[in-house]
Amino acid sequence: MPSTVAGSSGRQLVSLANTPVELLLPNLVLDDPAGARMPNIKIFSGSSHPDLAQRVVDRLGIDLGKVVTKKFSNLETCVEIGESVRGEDVYIVQSGCGEINDNLMEMLIMINACKIASAARVTAVIPCFPYARQDKKDKRSDGALEVNMVMEGMKGMLEEGDHGSDVECRRRMRFARTSAFPHGTSGGLSQEHTHSRAPISAKLVANMLSVAGADHIITMDLHASQIQGFFDIPVDNLYAEPAVLKWIRENIPEWGNSIIVSPDAGGAKRVTSIADRLNVEFALIHKERKKANEVASMVLVGDVKDRVAILVDDMADTCGTICHAAEKLMEAGATRVYAILTHGIFSGPAVSRINNACFEAVVVTNTIPQEQHMKDSSKIQCIDVSMVLAESIRRTHNGESVSYLFSNVPY
Repeated sequence: MPSTVAGSSGRQLVSLANTPVELLLPNLVLDDPAGARMPNIKIFSGSSHPDLAQRVVDRLGIDLGKVVTKKFSNLETCVEIGESVRGEDVYIVQSGCGEINDNLMEMLIMINACKIASAARVTAVIPCFPYARQDKKDKRSDGALEVNMVMEGMKGMLEEGDHGSDVECRRRMRFARTSAFPHGTSGGLSQEHTHSRAPISAKLVANMLSVAGADHIITMDLHASQIQGFFDIPVDNLYAEPAVLKWIRENIPEWGNSIIVSPDAGGAKRVTSIADRLNVEFALIHKERKKANEVASMVLVGDVKDRVAILVDDMADTCGTICHAAEKLMEAGATRVYAILTHGIFSGPAVSRINNACFEAVVVTNTIPQEQHMKDSSKIQCIDVSMVLAESIRRTHNGESVSYLFSNVPY
């Protein structure tokens, strides 16, 4: 209990030296190791992937923050933060999947709600970044491309000797060229049609997150790493590569006789990194698209004969590319084909294509919920990356470097 001592001026002073700390700070919980280990942190989950958020907090040894999300009758999103975040380090886990537009708006509202509730810092943890594929303008608009395809087809008719339609074909070619390129082509595409009028939506999403109040972004395997430059706030782009290497070594017995294959030229840097770590060779497939989600032709560059081919990509949507690539690899003499993807979107006919394709296994991470996909296809397997996200949150909160995670899997 407090005791009194005589001061130098003769006053009675209260001594707290032998007073139990529980009496001084009655609200302090001393037997909570999680609270003592990670104070002033709150983690909230959006509605896109609650299972991943729960895995993250379980690894950190803390509880998920209380938040209520609902929709009004006119489908407006309403978010209520159920506990104080004043002065807290807040992390909001929301992946770009499912109802992407609704989930994106929900995350923006949650960020803003925490920010105006005086949170010290708000970090958006976005395992799969939405609109990441819309990171640049196309070289040619779809309209111009379709007209060009029509013109090529008409030229083929003329070359095959269909002279009965010669005049009509030439008239249609002139009309198509005039409609697509009203200012002339000057031997090629005009400057006006060199670029389409498509938006750079990934930049728009970056602006929205910043304006909503996000102070920091944690994401995984961005479709294009330069998206980090769209932000004026810190961005940690984590990699699934260490977890992928671990899975390959543990689940593919003949990985020493494997070859890492990129299904497009854009992923060459990714596969060369994995091939170097495994000390195996790599190959790539050059593809040409007629339009989005449709592959026109594929050319394999590299020797896969009598080897286990491992296709590696950052995401798969309708799976047309990887299924065509698997067929190409088997035709070229590969013994078995695996596909390893960070973000398994699997929209439209993707699962049925996987079931009908010649894959030994299609391995994805749980940046997107995969429970239903795994029920629909026995070939789909999942790598848990919650420990990578949890460790990045812990290191960010404690002011430690996250670069260790670029080449190591936390245990």
